[in-house]
Amino acid sequence: MLLTNLPWLLAMGVLLLCSGFFSLSEAAWFYLSPKDRRHLSRGNRAQRMAAAMLDDPDRLLTLVLFGNLMVNVAYFAVASITSLQLERTGHATAAGSFAAGSLLVLIVFGEMLPKSLGVLKPRAVATLLAVAVTTVVRAMAPVLPALRMANVLSLRVFWPGLRPEPYLRVGDLERAVDLSTNDAALLEQEQTILQRIVLLSEIRVDELMRPRTRFRSFRPPVSLTDLGGRMTSSGYMLVTEPDSDEVAAALDLQSLSSIPASHLERHAEAVVYVPWSTSVAAALESMRNHDRQVAVVVNELGETIGVLTFDDILDTIFTRTPSRSERLLKRMPIRPHAPGVWHVTGMTSLRRLARYFRVEPPPSKSLTVSGVMQEMLGRLPRTGDRCRWGPFELTVIDVPERGQLLVELTLEPREGPDE
Repeated sequence: MLLTNLPWLLAMGVLLLCSGFFSLSEAAWFYLSPKDRRHLSRGNRAQRMAAAMLDDPDRLLTLVLFGNLMVNVAYFAVASITSLQLERTGHATAAGSFAAGSLLVLIVFGEMLPKSLGVLKPRAVATLLAVAVTTVVRAMAPVLPALRMANVLSLRVFWPGLRPEPYLRVGDLERAVDLSTNDAALLEQEQTILQRIVLLSEIRVDELMRPRTRFRSFRPPVSLTDLGGRMTSSGYMLVTEPDSDEVAAALDLQSLSSIPASHLERHAEAVVYVPWSTSVAAALESMRNHDRQVAVVVNELGETIGVLTFDDILDTIFTRTPSRSERLLKRMPIRPHAPGVWHVTGMTSLRRLARYFRVEPPPSKSLTVSGVMQEMLGRLPRTGDRCRWGPFELTVIDVPERGQLLVELTLEPREGPDE
C-alpha cells in the first residue's frame, strides 16, 4: 500500500514544503518593523533585496497569498486522490485517518510553525529567503493584473457602496471614552489621559525636554567603558558629531539584549531635530514619521539645547502626576514647607504653578520658574535673590548647579490655593 501511493506522498511532501515557504515568507516580511527595513536596506545584496520587496507591499502580499492558495489546493487534491485510492483498495478506516491527518499536518507544518518562526526571526528569515522569494514573485508577476482585476470586480459587485473610513477626530475619541465604561473612576482616568493627549498640542518642547545640563553625550568612538557601568538617566546613549558637541544619534540601551564592548555609535540611529518653539504634538508626529525615539531640540542658531525622548512623552501622558522635576531631579516640583510657604524647583513650569495655586499668572516670555527669575533679575539668579512676580514672592534658597534652582515661594493670602 505504501509503495503504491509513494509518488503521491512525495508530491504531498513537496507541496507541504512549498506551503511552509509561502507562510514563512508572508509572516517574516510583514512583521518587519521600519527599523528592520532600514537595517536591511543598508546590508548586503540579499538584505537589500529583502527590503526592496516591501516597496510594493500589495504586490508582494497578493502574489504570496495566491501562491499559498494554489499550493494548498494542490495539496488537498493529491490528499483526496490518495485517500480515494486507499478506500478503493479496502482500507476505508485508513483513508479517513489519512484525510484527517493530512489536514492536521498542513495546518501545523504548513501554516502554524512557519508563521511562528517568521514572526520570531523576521529579519533573519527575510535575508535567508530574499533571493528565492524575489525569484518566485517575479515568476508569478504575469498573473497579477488578473488578480487585481478580480479584486476590483468583486468590490464593485459585492460592495459597490464601500467607502474609506474618515480619520478619527478628538470628538470621536471623547464619545468612545464616554461609552466605554460605567466605572466612574476608570472613566475619569481615561478622560484625564485623553485631555493630556490633546494638551500635547499646546505644550512647547522646551517645557518638556531634558535640558542640555541634564543629560550626558558621547563623542565617537564610544566604548562600553565610557558608560562607567551605569545606565544613562534617559535610557539612551546620545552620540555627538565627531567634531562637535551637537547630538547626532541615539542608542536605546534598554532595547539591547547585549551591549558590544566597542564602537557603540555604529548601533545608534539618527535623531530628528525640532525647533524650541514647536509643540510636543508636532515633535511626536515628526518622531513617528521618521520612526525615531529621540528628538533633539535646537535654538535659532541650530545649537542643541535639550532632547525629548518618546519615553518622556509617554510619562507625560500616563503618569498619575507627570513632572519633569520628578523625572530628572527625583524631587517633587512643588513641596509645602510651612503654612503659606512652598519650595519650588526652578524647572517647574508656569503652567503647573498656575494650575496648582489656581491663579492667573502675569504674562511672561518664560516657561519655567527659573526663566521668570532670570527675566525679572536680568541675570543668572544667586542664593538670596528675591523678586515679586504677580501674586508670588520668589526667593532663591539654593543654586547647587546651573539650571537647578530651588526657590521659596510665598503667596498673598487672598490668592492661596483651595484646600
